[in-house]
Amino acid sequence: MRLVVVQALAFALFSTLFVRLYYLQVIGGEGYQAQAANQSVRDIVVQPQRGLIVDSQGRPLVANRTSWVVSVDRTLLGKLDADQRTELVRRVAVAVESTPEDVEARLVTCGDPGSVRGTCWNGSPYQPVPVASDVSKDVALRVLEQPEDYPGVLAEQQSVRSYPRPYGINLAHVLGYLSPVTEDEYDLAAERDDRSLNGASVVGRAGVEKQYDEWLRGLPGYRRVAVDSMGRVLGDDSMVESTPGDTLVTSIDAKVQSVVEKQLAARIAYQRTQVDPVTGRKYVADSGAAVVLDAKTGRVVAMASQPTYDPDVWTGGISEAQLAHLYSEKAGTPLLSRATQGQFAPGSTWKPFMTAGALTNGYSMDTTLPCSSGFQVGNRVFKNYESGAYGNIGFAKALEVSCNTFFYRIGFNFWQKFGSDPADVDAKDPLVEEAKEFGFGSRTGIDLPGEAPGRIADRQWKLDYYRSQKDYYCDLSAKPQTAETSDFVYKFAREFCLEGNLYRAGDAVNFSIGQGDTIVTPLQLARAYAALSNGGTLWAPTVAKALVSPDGDVLRRIAPRKVAQVDVPKKYLDYIDSALQNVASVGTMAWKLVGFPLDDVTIRAKTGSAEVYGKQTTGWVASYTKDYVVVMMISQAGTGSGSTGDGIRAIWEALYGVDGETVRPARAATPGTVPPERLPQFLDDGSIMPPLVRKTED
Repeated sequence: MRLVVVQALAFALFSTLFVRLYYLQVIGGEGYQAQAANQSVRDIVVQPQRGLIVDSQGRPLVANRTSWVVSVDRTLLGKLDADQRTELVRRVAVAVESTPEDVEARLVTCGDPGSVRGTCWNGSPYQPVPVASDVSKDVALRVLEQPEDYPGVLAEQQSVRSYPRPYGINLAHVLGYLSPVTEDEYDLAAERDDRSLNGASVVGRAGVEKQYDEWLRGLPGYRRVAVDSMGRVLGDDSMVESTPGDTLVTSIDAKVQSVVEKQLAARIAYQRTQVDPVTGRKYVADSGAAVVLDAKTGRVVAMASQPTYDPDVWTGGISEAQLAHLYSEKAGTPLLSRATQGQFAPGSTWKPFMTAGALTNGYSMDTTLPCSSGFQVGNRVFKNYESGAYGNIGFAKALEVSCNTFFYRIGFNFWQKFGSDPADVDAKDPLVEEAKEFGFGSRTGIDLPGEAPGRIADRQWKLDYYRSQKDYYCDLSAKPQTAETSDFVYKFAREFCLEGNLYRAGDAVNFSIGQGDTIVTPLQLARAYAALSNGGTLWAPTVAKALVSPDGDVLRRIAPRKVAQVDVPKKYLDYIDSALQNVASVGTMAWKLVGFPLDDVTIRAKTGSAEVYGKQTTGWVASYTKDYVVVMMISQAGTGSGSTGDGIRAIWEALYGVDGETVRPARAATPGTVPPERLPQFLDDGSIMPPLVRKTED
């Protein structure tokens, strides 16, 4: 009986086993086969090549190159015991010249405990995690040839940004840089079903890299690979090719950009060797900017800022020390673009717009006013530069010699006529209105992120500022003066607390010559001078001209965008234009243009020397022809023509091919204004056809 029972049990067990096997292999076989296949196949993201960025002649400004990247497969790493893992991480750290702590930090998934923002891994948990990029080929080969020493460690070539630097240009602030996608950006892309982003993507953070990021980034592909039980890759299963990003064609001319950058850097370096006659100290010349615009369209031909930085510093990841340097005030905050984000008092370059405001509000082209050495307002005498005096003069002569007291009188007269009540916030101010008419106090709309708006220091601004600072200064003045508070600060706090909201005559006369609290960006000033050149049109400056597919098809042409038309009669614009020609030929800029062929290349110019409390003078020159606008400024560098005049001349010589006193068009840096329809020619494979090389005169 016992034997029968055992046999029955054995039969029942085998029957159950056979039934289960039949179910697994026959009834549910296909489903389990699919699950097994999924466990042995993994998807690996193939990053696309980012689109090129080229100048107006097709010269590459940003391209791509291959870089050896070392990655670690965390799936295999997790199957090692603690000692084996520690030893592997140490070995990898030594190979890539890093530290085990840094390698471990890169292996942590973003959002997990211990993750470090900017260092942690933001991609797929099944994808090898990059722990070092731009490693040498020898390191990569060592990893590939010694798999027994580096289990689960991969070395492969990936595409990273490169900077060909035609004519040695930098252009960092215009081009921008890339950094890894953040968790928030990745999650938002997932919500929008945006497949161009994945956890291992890099995105634009500044410049045109950010502005046109969606066009440049392309679409990633996917490689399915077969793996064994240890997670090791056995071979490819299938492949979905990535789609390269589109090419961005810009209005930048690399030849002109090269001249502009070199001249700006040279003028700053030279001014640092010169002595300020007022203080007896050498000029600080701490920063500067230069802008060249197409006067007819607002397109940016060149734009430079100092201090600058090497855009390649972002490739492969930036160190904390390098990032701290870019933001360091001691280093001059190199990451800040002075052309679009720097804000400075415009000084006398402001006067042409004040002339337009005066002529359209009661003054005439025949008006004459005293250009005395000083002009008293209340108990203060506002003086001319070096206390010069020219007698009774008109607007044209006032611009030519840059007479401050002439414009002081205009500002004071308007203040007396419309706003002598300093507490009246709504009082009319023709000069303020004219400044806003020319676009000051608001962003130009350039296709670059982070543009500063500048500031019109009118009555409303002064009231708003008073309200924001009143509590601080009233609290300071209510306490007894301490050793840490100077007499000036203590006195200022008391006066500000009592009447800091009042817009007095001194504010009005300061405004009339571009001093006081009004600030502009070099780009804003260049755009306003372009309006003087082209008959009053305010353009939104543009860097991009077109987007071209990898196949060479023009996807989108980016046309110049008109923002406004200034309400100034043509006769007044022509009058100001004629006066600014005199500035270049016989006025404050003439000494820097001796021998320049002004009959062939008619330059209009205005110099400016803006005084800033506690600092040395900021020097400006704003100039234009009917083709271009050229503006250059250097902070804490002395007078406008003295600090930037030579640089301005050199740029004009390059633009028109000026050789001594002769214009040689064949030597011009750019063959005239490039029309928006003219784009680089592309070959069948999508690469750029080299530009035609023109013979130059001896």
